[in-house]
Amino acid sequence: MARERKFTDDELFKATKSLLIEEGYDAFTFSKLASIMEVSRGSIYKYYENKDELISEFLMYEMNRFLKGFNELDKSGDFQTQFYLVIDFIFQHSEIHQILEIINQIPKKSSNRVSSNQTQLNTYHTDMYKQFQSLIEQGKKERVIKSHLSDAIILGMTFQTIAIPNHFGIPQDEWVASIREILSEGMFQRE
Repeated sequence: MARERKFTDDELFKATKSLLIEEGYDAFTFSKLASIMEVSRGSIYKYYENKDELISEFLMYEMNRFLKGFNELDKSGDFQTQFYLVIDFIFQHSEIHQILEIINQIPKKSSNRVSSNQTQLNTYHTDMYKQFQSLIEQGKKERVIKSHLSDAIILGMTFQTIAIPNHFGIPQDEWVASIREILSEGMFQRE
């Protein structure tokens, strides 16, 4: 008779996310994860051969959740309305930037399962950027974004704003509104 699993995927992935964000990929171990979850390491090894399999499965889970939420955004408005929705969405999922960085830290030749997940994650990553790029193109068509600016620079700057640490403890809504304003209107006074 099979033993009952002591945790759900959601519980496992929530603890995995917490540990990865706190300590990073290199410091992540099944021992630490098991301690957080109050289970034995063996109970995790029953489902995952090593940390790379678990982390790549977690990354798939996170990207699926992120893309599902992104795809549910109302994309019927003009560029500025959509841009504000996207910026707000990105900041609600601000850890996605940190999580995406972990993809590159997993060794390329871990296992077939990990390689398959990495291939799928790269596809998700590319699809996500294509969706954001189509938004940038809409902004250029509506003449809201200057046509000579590189899409890559606009995308890079937009995503890098998520990584800016809020060392001064500015309230989140004010922080997001200020970044959104700088991205959409610049920081110089216009007369």
